Amino acid sequence: WQETCVLFNQSYHMAELAVEGPDAMTVLSRLGMNTFNNFAVDKAKQFVPCTPEGYVIGDVILFHLAEQEFNLVGRAPVLNWVTYHAQTGGYDVQLALDQRTALRSDGRRKHYRFQVQGPNAMDVIARALGAPPPELKFFNLTSSQIGGVNVRALRHGMAGQPGWELFGPWEDYEPVHAALVAAGQEFGLRLVGGRAYSSNALESGWIPSPLPAVYTGESLREYREWLPANGYEGSASIGGSFVSDNVEDYYFTPWDLGYGHLIKFDHDFIGREALERRADDEHRHKVTLALVNEDVAETIATMFHKTERAKFIDWPSAVYSMHPFDRVTVNGETVGVSTWIGYSSNEAKMLTLAVVDAAHAAPGTEVTLLWGEEHGGTSKPTVEPHVQREIRGVVSPVPYVEVVRKAYAPDSWRSAAV
Repeated sequence: WQETCVLFNQSYHMAELAVEGPDAMTVLSRLGMNTFNNFAVDKAKQFVPCTPEGYVIGDVILFHLAEQEFNLVGRAPVLNWVTYHAQTGGYDVQLALDQRTALRSDGRRKHYRFQVQGPNAMDVIARALGAPPPELKFFNLTSSQIGGVNVRALRHGMAGQPGWELFGPWEDYEPVHAALVAAGQEFGLRLVGGRAYSSNALESGWIPSPLPAVYTGESLREYREWLPANGYEGSASIGGSFVSDNVEDYYFTPWDLGYGHLIKFDHDFIGREALERRADDEHRHKVTLALVNEDVAETIATMFHKTERAKFIDWPSAVYSMHPFDRVTVNGETVGVSTWIGYSSNEAKMLTLAVVDAAHAAPGTEVTLLWGEEHGGTSKPTVEPHVQREIRGVVSPVPYVEVVRKAYAPDSWRSAAV
């Protein structure tokens, strides 16, 4: 995705929630900290709800598909939060949940979802369309035809390059996929599998795994009682070297995740008062940690020891729990947590996305990642007996990849119609 272009197949791993009806915009505005001014049909946005205490539930992509018709795409915690409030708040809305494939018996979905990303992405799109793509601003939608069927397209760029996200009815999966693959042959299109897909987040700087901050607080008691015991929140796992008896130590604020700029106090929303109180506080910073290659290699080399083995480092994703939390230290003192880790082939580095105290957030700061769980590891099926290892790291910019950082600049392709 840095050199030619890729096809990300997002048809399977994310859930979707359709929210429709006269009060659809009202309930979403009530839950999201983002502004809804000028959120017209054929636009999308990153949707971030918070608890009354100002902690993040999660984030998803919100599509405004038609008048009174919205679609939320992403992980379950946000969809559960929206469902609860829509059902219990007296809103005139209709909801329809389309679960991810792992929770289905038939393997079918309501929609397919493909992303074409990379320097050659727009050449592939043009070939598939049989005409130059229409001008489209970032996070805007259009309708076109590919493979003889109608498709909806979102202007998106997960890899820091211009691209499109395409979606439509599940029965059109095959003709659209085949047309994209055929169109991409000339331009070096590669199909990206589920394992390699996760490393994209490391390069672009998106933390996909904030723990939903719903486990404490009297104001959320009714919500916890509404949630199923065997649902996402009830079965979520925490792993890593950061351990606390207080679950709130695992919560994140919007500023922790780099979402401070999304907060808009131009409407009433759940969590607004708490965020207003914290707005002028010193906040933790989201950073990339570039782990020292030699330390990573030495940790991996312990796999060839009979004893004293480190926690196995899988590639490209080294995540072994639903919500990873590893200690980040300076001189033995915890200064933050690492919460997503893996290998980037493009950068030839093990990278982690971390949240650290402001005093240690400057690029170039040397820190230590404590890898592995205490007391030889927990009883999770993904954890084998091991010893903890210290791995040196260097605080680096987020996004880590220069081309992605440039994509977020005010004069980048994201701010233009291309």
